[in-house]
Amino acid sequence: MTGHIAVLVNPSSGRGRGAAAAVRAVERLEAFDAEVRVFAGDSVDDTRRLAREAVASRPRALVVVGGDGTLSSVLDAVVGSGVPIALVPAGTGNDLARALGLPFGASDAASAAAELALHGTPRAIDVGEVESAAGVARFLTVAALGFDAHVSERTNRLKWPRGRVRYYLAILIEVARLRPMPFSVAFDGGAMHPMPGTLIAVGSTRSYGGGMPVCPDAAPDDGLLDVTHVAPLSRAKLVRLFPLLLRGAHVDRPEVTTVRAAVVEIDAPGLVVYADGERVGSGRARIRAVPGALTVLVPSAAGAAGGPGAPGPAHAPRPTPAPSPSPSPSPDPGGELAA
Repeated sequence: MTGHIAVLVNPSSGRGRGAAAAVRAVERLEAFDAEVRVFAGDSVDDTRRLAREAVASRPRALVVVGGDGTLSSVLDAVVGSGVPIALVPAGTGNDLARALGLPFGASDAASAAAELALHGTPRAIDVGEVESAAGVARFLTVAALGFDAHVSERTNRLKWPRGRVRYYLAILIEVARLRPMPFSVAFDGGAMHPMPGTLIAVGSTRSYGGGMPVCPDAAPDDGLLDVTHVAPLSRAKLVRLFPLLLRGAHVDRPEVTTVRAAVVEIDAPGLVVYADGERVGSGRARIRAVPGALTVLVPSAAGAAGGPGAPGPAHAPRPTPAPSPSPSPSPDPGGELAA
């Protein structure tokens, strides 16, 4: 295959790690005698503009250096373009990289991830869309509402500490401010039903916050969204839920309901939606999966079962739950959440 490789850089991603990762990525590509054109933006708007320019240049592949938020911010330019993406993870959470088996974290990860632009296996993955009063926004990992969204908003405001610990600190702060939300929810065009709760997470992939598997069975290429709903909980029970969340065991609790659907509608007073770590919507939200809308270049082992046109992992269908009859927390008969 011939043609140049475009490299789109968000230098500020990962609190400055993006710039260093971009240098290593370009060096690796040039070591293979690839023609490389670098597009480096200084802001989100700049990055979006440069993404359109990069795609218009018809590259062999577009290397995106940054985090989940960087890639999701340029989806409008990339989706439907036919240009495959090679993601060089340089963000704080890198949850998409976790879902797709991309190199990240190690000293040579940026070089290895960039090389996928030359030797990676194409894999078609789904793109999520949030339609709300704020417009339409696309995402790739998890859309968070309720407590989750408040934690994301708090995380973005905190300047210290770095990495996953900052997310945990935001959780502790928001636990102290905990209030249940009177959600109303509909699945796949059904009627809206009251489902009051602590949080709702809608995942195209399994984790957020740097590896917390809130939707542990979500697959990025099955054309569906995994919905995790947590009933109203006391502060003490919510704190006890987090160790289960870290290993994906929370879905077995009676306080947690999981549903798989192609379209989810959610409403609540003052509703805010975060996805890929960024605020993407407010007010009543309609969230849907767009199957196979983005092609990502992945390691051959990760792409073998999920290349273009290949089915995602097999899943048994889950029924839509009966709506919660009241905002009262579900009983906890002496299990791991017992106060």
